[in-house]
Order: sequence, then C-alpha cells, then structure tokens
Amino acid sequence: MPVGCASLRRFFLRAALEYMLAMVTQDSHLRRGSAGYRRATLALFCAGFATFALLYCIQPLLPLLAKHYAVSAASSSLALSLTTLSLALCLLVSAALAESWGRKPVMAAALGLASLLGLACVLVESWHLLLFLRALLGLALSGLPALAMAYVSEEFDPDSLPAAMGLYIGGTALGGMLGRLLSGLLSDLGGWQLALGGIASLGLLALILFVWLLPASRHFKAQALSPRGLLANFRMHLGNPILRALFLQGFLLMGGFVALFNYIGFRLAGAPFGLSSTSIGLLFVVYLAGIFSAGWAGRLVSRFGARRVLRGGVALMLLGVGLCATPWLVSIVVGLGVFTLGFFAAHAVASGQVGAHARSARAQASALYLCAYYLGSSVVGYGAGYVWDHAGWLQLMALLAALFVIAGWRARAL
Repeated sequence: MPVGCASLRRFFLRAALEYMLAMVTQDSHLRRGSAGYRRATLALFCAGFATFALLYCIQPLLPLLAKHYAVSAASSSLALSLTTLSLALCLLVSAALAESWGRKPVMAAALGLASLLGLACVLVESWHLLLFLRALLGLALSGLPALAMAYVSEEFDPDSLPAAMGLYIGGTALGGMLGRLLSGLLSDLGGWQLALGGIASLGLLALILFVWLLPASRHFKAQALSPRGLLANFRMHLGNPILRALFLQGFLLMGGFVALFNYIGFRLAGAPFGLSSTSIGLLFVVYLAGIFSAGWAGRLVSRFGARRVLRGGVALMLLGVGLCATPWLVSIVVGLGVFTLGFFAAHAVASGQVGAHARSARAQASALYLCAYYLGSSVVGYGAGYVWDHAGWLQLMALLAALFVIAGWRARAL
C-alpha cells in the first residue's frame, strides 16, 4: 500500500507539474492588460521616441545648416539622407547579429551609442565631419528598429500584437514630433548646436527607462551566425510576394514622407510665408495625428483587413499632398496633418504585416522592410531636393502624388 501510494503521489505530482508548465508556456506571451504588457509597450515607446528624435531632429535645422555651411538645399539634406542610408544598409547586418546576440542587449547598446554620437555632433564645425558623425549615428541606430519589431512579433500575444505595434509606431511619431519641435525651439535659443545636444540628452534618458522597463525575451532562440544561412533567409523573404509588396510600400511611403518634411521648411521660410525656425518646428505638432492613427489603424486591421486600411492611409496622404500644393498657409498646415495621419496609419499596417507573413527569421524580415523604408528616405529624400532646387514646389508635389498612386495600386498584393 505505501508503495502504491508513493507511485500515485508521483503520478499526480508529475501531472500537476506538466499542467503548470503547459499553463506557463501558454501564458508566457505578453497579453494586453497585463503588467508585463504595459512595461514592454512603455519601454518600446521610449525606444521608438528616442530613435526618431535622434534621427529627425536635424530636419527643421536644414535651412540653418544650409546657411551656416553655404550649401544648397539638396546638399543640406545629406545630413539626414546619409543617416538614413547608413541605417538602411547596416540594418541587415545588425539584424543578423541580433539573431545570435539577442534583442534587448543589442537595442540598448544601439540607443546608447547613438545618443553619444548625437552629443559629438555638437562639437564639430566641419560640414564633412558632421556628415560623417551623422552617418555613424545611422549605423548605431540600425540595431534598434528591426529588433523592436521582431521583439513585438515574438513576445506579444497574437491578439495583442497589432495594438502593441501601433503603440511602438506611436512612440516613433511622438519622437519625430518632439525631436523636430524641440530642435526648432532650441535652435532659436542657442543655435543648432544646442538643439542637437538637447535631443541627444533626451536619448540618454530614454535609454535608462528602456533598460529598466523592458522584460527579457522569453521566445528568442539564438541562431548560429552563418552567412550562408543569412543569405538563405533573405532569399526566402524576398521570394515571398506579399513581403516584397510590403517592402515596396515601405520604400514609397517613407520616401514621400521624408521628402515632404525635408523641404516644407524651405518652402515656408521663403516668400511669401517667411516663418522662423521656431514656427516651422511648431508645425511638427501634426505628428500627434500619427500617434493617434498608428494605434487606430492597428485595431482596424482585424475589422476591415490590411489592404483596405493601408489604402485608406495612402488616400489620406494623397489628400494631404493636394492641400500642401495650395498657396495658403492654413491649407498647408491642415494638409500636413492629414498627410501625417495617413502615413502613420499605412506604416503601422505595413510593418505589422511583415511579422505576420514572415514564417521565420522575423528580425531579418523586419530588417528588409526597414532597409527599403530608409532607402526610400535617402533616395527619394535627396532626389526630391533636386526637383525642389530646379523645378519648384508644385512639381515636387506632383512627384510625391505619383509615388502614392503606385503605393495604393501595389497594395492589391496584400
């Protein structure tokens, strides 16, 4: 009898342990409403905020840099285009390293290094050295966006994933807004050096919050670093027609978005508007529309489908371009708001769909999407400057409208 009781106790103990293990495994994904979900989304919000603040704080300063260094509008845009080009090219390597090194350590190191490089930009007077440091800043930031998207895809419950991705994109929108807004205000107080130094200091604060709040990865599985395996993963993702369509969306949408915001400052600083750097920086308050629309679009996908929501975002971008083509300041401001609303809605949908359609190696799939995304920023952002310098504002708006028509047409692949 004692032997039988001992066997029975072992049986029930084993069954209880297996049940508890199954429950832990089942509930290990971050669910909406849980404490882990709130900590993770806040940490990713901080990371997205800092990434875009460091990246785009230079944008409202382009007219000041063009005057200070006696360069053209297109040449001044290199302070942003080289950063996004470096980020785009290095994303592929950073994502591969993170498949071996993990998510949180690489993201934290990337954010810390980028903030320090932002501080270094304050100390230089050479135009070419400033461009070099900005390119290095893009290299450092390359370790963050794709990994954040991969972390969301791996760690969040599938039902909670669209909302979590929307909150991350919302953080990028707020960072883009405050980075531009604060740099415009600070530049009027102490020049472009004070502006860049202030934003870099915010990046260090965001790093502290990120390290403290973000839960460690539970579903990350380290892979051996293999160039052959890396190329095989890239071929697999590029062979997926839905992913190819999403990569094209990233290129077109981001390219047009950056082009408009690169040169709107030149448009509004000149006649007949004559706005100051602070006034131009205040226009980036329209990014608040992006914070709203990113989360809103993520929730609408489950109701209307990714294709419809994406096309709706592109349609809003086209409407915004039309309003920005008018000669009235009020119309231009409204157009920027509508344009921003549409961009972040479309971007939130497209980036969320990458994780949903990548069968494996999600960090590399996210890296390919963001590589196309930032290549669009570099190529279209710089090329649009040539159109602005040699043709004018209306021709630039026509170019952007054509890009968004193509984006809406290609969304049929989803």
